[in-house]
Amino acid sequence: MEQITFDEFKRMDLRVGQITKAERVEGTQKLVKLEVDIGTEKRQIVAGVSEAYPPETLVGKRIIVVANLKPARIRGVESQGMLLAADVGDRPIIPFFEEDVPAGTKLR
Repeated sequence: MEQITFDEFKRMDLRVGQITKAERVEGTQKLVKLEVDIGTEKRQIVAGVSEAYPPETLVGKRIIVVANLKPARIRGVESQGMLLAADVGDRPIIPFFEEDVPAGTKLR
């Protein structure tokens, strides 16, 4: 991958988000629609993680969100950000915060 500068990295708005709702996207196996509290507002995020994480297990979890990503439509559903996850084989692994970090906290 191409390297980026520190100034380019600083343009990313990474925040702690707390998942308040989660449900499968109808007609798909992998997609889940999340409502995520990012401190200043709630956002809808679509992510391909439901085969590894049943939606009901995600509610209440704190995740890392790219908050300043332009919205996109995924299978007809608007996604207003992106959660970060590692790819291990064909399985996404979401890093969760174990400590009580408030929603909206900026990451650096």
